[in-house]
Amino acid sequence: MSLLSMMFIAVALGMDAFTVAVSAGIVIRKLTVRPVFRMSFHFGFFQFIMPIIGWVAGRTVYEYIVAFDHWVAFSLLACIGGKMIWDSIRDESETFRKEDPTRGVTLILLSIATSIDALAVGLSLAFLDIEIIYPSIIIGVVASVMTCAGMLFGERLGRIAGRKAGIFGGVILIGIGVKIIIEHLRLFQ
Repeated sequence: MSLLSMMFIAVALGMDAFTVAVSAGIVIRKLTVRPVFRMSFHFGFFQFIMPIIGWVAGRTVYEYIVAFDHWVAFSLLACIGGKMIWDSIRDESETFRKEDPTRGVTLILLSIATSIDALAVGLSLAFLDIEIIYPSIIIGVVASVMTCAGMLFGERLGRIAGRKAGIFGGVILIGIGVKIIIEHLRLFQ
């Protein structure tokens, strides 16, 4: 597989990470190097490791994974997006942006949810009998860079939109989950 082809795949996979990072940049009160590094590192790492897991699974347990991977991604994104919306509209007197999505369980769940597509790419590469390490490195690095860019863009958008930006960010996450379900259903028609 050519480098250009791998770059196109990496950018396509990184779009979900970019969009989620925009949402994170919106809800973080003061964006510093630490949350940007945390999210960029985790998203890049998960985008790197998931194709490898998918590649190994493609050689062993594909039929067990394909039945539910899209539902896992949708559920994670819908729950986190719903919570963002709820936190943005629940009580106007509460401080907006008090929860950091670049920490703890939320970060891990977002990392998994945004990298499910990379798992599918790994499965595909296994079926095509293509080695996985080089493509995984490219996918991980591109996702990390796109995450950083998304967070910086989201911070600017958050300053402009204020409280409504949290609702927008939650809707984006739910929309990505719905997109994953629709794409999966189209594949099996």
